[in-house]
Amino acid sequence: MYMKFSVILIALFHSLLFLSQENAKTISISGKIKDKKGGTALEFATVTFQNLSDKKIITGAITDDKGKYTINSMPGIYSMKVDFIGLKSYVADSMKFTGNTVLPDLLLEEDAKLLEAVDVAVEKTTIEHKLDKKIFNVGNDLVSKGSSASDLLNNVPSVNVNASGVVSLRGNSGVRVLINGKPSVLTANNGLEQIPAESIEKVEVITNPSARYDSQGTAGIINIILKKNKKGGFSSSLQATSGIPSNHALGYNASYKHNKINLFTDLRYRYIDFPAKESNLRTIYNSGTIDSYLAGSTKRLRNNRTFTIYFGGDYYFNDKNTLTLSYYHRNNVSRNTVDYTFNYLDRYKNQQRLITATENYREPQKSNQIELNYLKTFSTEGQKLTFNLQYDFWNDDENESITEQETLPVALAVKKLRSRDIESSKDFLFQTDYIHPFGKTSRLEAGSKGEIRQINSDYNVYDNDTPVDSLNNVLRYEEQIIGAYLQYGQSFKKFQYLLGVRVEDSKTGSKDDLGLFNIRKKYTNFFPTAHLTYNVSTALNFQLSYSRRIDRPSFWHLNPFGGIADRRNIRVGNPDMNPVYTDSYELGTLIRWKKCSVNPGFYYQFSKNIFEDLRTASANGFLVTKVINSGTEDRMGAEISVNYSPLKWLTVSGEANYFRFEQRGIFNVTGNALTSRLSTRAKFPSWNFQTNFNYIGGRKTGQLNEQAQYWFDIGMGKDLFKETATITVKADNLFNSRIIKGVASGPDYTLTYTMQNIGPRVYATFTYRLNRKKNEKDRLPD
Repeated sequence: MYMKFSVILIALFHSLLFLSQENAKTISISGKIKDKKGGTALEFATVTFQNLSDKKIITGAITDDKGKYTINSMPGIYSMKVDFIGLKSYVADSMKFTGNTVLPDLLLEEDAKLLEAVDVAVEKTTIEHKLDKKIFNVGNDLVSKGSSASDLLNNVPSVNVNASGVVSLRGNSGVRVLINGKPSVLTANNGLEQIPAESIEKVEVITNPSARYDSQGTAGIINIILKKNKKGGFSSSLQATSGIPSNHALGYNASYKHNKINLFTDLRYRYIDFPAKESNLRTIYNSGTIDSYLAGSTKRLRNNRTFTIYFGGDYYFNDKNTLTLSYYHRNNVSRNTVDYTFNYLDRYKNQQRLITATENYREPQKSNQIELNYLKTFSTEGQKLTFNLQYDFWNDDENESITEQETLPVALAVKKLRSRDIESSKDFLFQTDYIHPFGKTSRLEAGSKGEIRQINSDYNVYDNDTPVDSLNNVLRYEEQIIGAYLQYGQSFKKFQYLLGVRVEDSKTGSKDDLGLFNIRKKYTNFFPTAHLTYNVSTALNFQLSYSRRIDRPSFWHLNPFGGIADRRNIRVGNPDMNPVYTDSYELGTLIRWKKCSVNPGFYYQFSKNIFEDLRTASANGFLVTKVINSGTEDRMGAEISVNYSPLKWLTVSGEANYFRFEQRGIFNVTGNALTSRLSTRAKFPSWNFQTNFNYIGGRKTGQLNEQAQYWFDIGMGKDLFKETATITVKADNLFNSRIIKGVASGPDYTLTYTMQNIGPRVYATFTYRLNRKKNEKDRLPD
């Protein structure tokens, strides 16, 4: 026994000795790949080393966003090859390496024979996978033509935007939407509908954010990056859209860059209708038996008229110091015309009463954002310091006017009810970030951020011109969040890690003028994060990550003044809400082949104090919905995304996300959900074609049980006048199948409903460019 153990020990010792000797011989070879014409770094260039004797690939790498690559190999003599689509390959034979080597920058030239293929490739929307995020690069295909940021997000893997503008990630609406890494007035009041998709460069989907990002958002963060003009001289573009139902827009964008000054402006106007309809049947129980029914129907026409203006400038003190000042203004007027019908039936469904109502709603909104940015770079590559000051202020004036009349069994006098809610917000933000690299393989990041916000809501209700004192009130909300973070990242050989922690101190206060409530909350939290990546090869890696997140209740959650339009289905806020806390774990891998990439992943989330709607019947039979903290939720899921390009002109991509969840607390619910999307894009030299099929599976949460939804979109585009102009035609929800059906249940009722908030929409967009290439985007607010 002893002899056997000794043999094993000696063998293990010699194995370790051999491995240590092999590791000792490993050397590092690094360098940069650039475009010879413009001198810009080339990301995703492929670098491979081959053994000269058998031509087998020994090792390889893909360049990062700085064009850098690092290869670990044994000393020896190799041939080196560098490939990048549309550029001539670089080949060097008989290169001898005996120690760590930094090669001179390699400049790749254009290949005229491949230019047409390049035009096809660079205009397709692609997906990148980074250490702590996925990046959806917006190409020049139909995804970005004539649509809004909301439409674009519906094409991003794992993301969905419903008819009300609520964004969800993996089926979870606790998501934080940022513009260029910062909260912005552009996302307030359903503002994503007003951002043209053509002005978006890329969308970062961060399901497990690092400490660099806000902790807000239990589902993660969606960071929309808007394009900045980089070309010198004057350039501009004009865009016009028209469609059915009414969808008319006109936009003009211009920029001028010369020496140390860069000026930019953007003007847009949009007129759009959103027709919708709804029907429902409430079954009312008394001691477990059916007592009566209430059948309702709603026909709605919402209209938005929006004007936006944005202008500003960059001043370059030198090549390392830049100052940017900008101003953004949005003037939006929303109008709603709604017809309601309420049919009261007895237990045998015989008609007892009939009430009809009409609502006229008008809401002018004015939003403003002033921003000052300072960027300083250093001689050390990657070292960067940024300062940002931002002041947002907006106000809206919500006016509701309702006329209601009971016509059966006898005609009664017309009732008139109107309300007015004047809301205003002031939001001041400061943020600073610093990155300090240590050599080429590690970096330290630190920063701080503060946000101070005040919102007032002055709510008044009149019944036949008589003030309703029980409803008239003023809500005053204050929020102060101060945070700081520190994180360190390093890469060596095939391993990368990023460790960080963020601390945030939050203070909130809600009070009303009538003295019904005065709620103050204060909490300080630490949010650790960890991201690990192991690169098995250039075609395969594994990623493991963890983050702690928070979802603070929004003003919409807190505001108790929910409106009076449909008094039989009332929604009220809850000023005593607590934040949701989530611990999130993920494991993913990325597999690349020449024409295909596959990205499967698994995730687990545990949340406490989750938000859910509680629906109860009032004494007069009205259904009141109030948001509450209902308890805890365990969620475990798997997702996969596939991108396949069998031909240079054809790309097929698909994704699926499946999760199971268990809620415990006020509601004890176990369920599952599935979402999927399939897209096909064909791109030829002067025209393109695209289809999207979307599926959202049925889901049960709290008191709701909803059926599956699915819809189909299609589009075509054509370049004109030597690519100075483009015309596109798109049809969304082509077969009118995007319909929500479900059942809400309570102790003494069930409510069956059908909602069609988004019908078919067909529209065409014409874009004309002056001194601007078709793959150059407009400059919009940071």
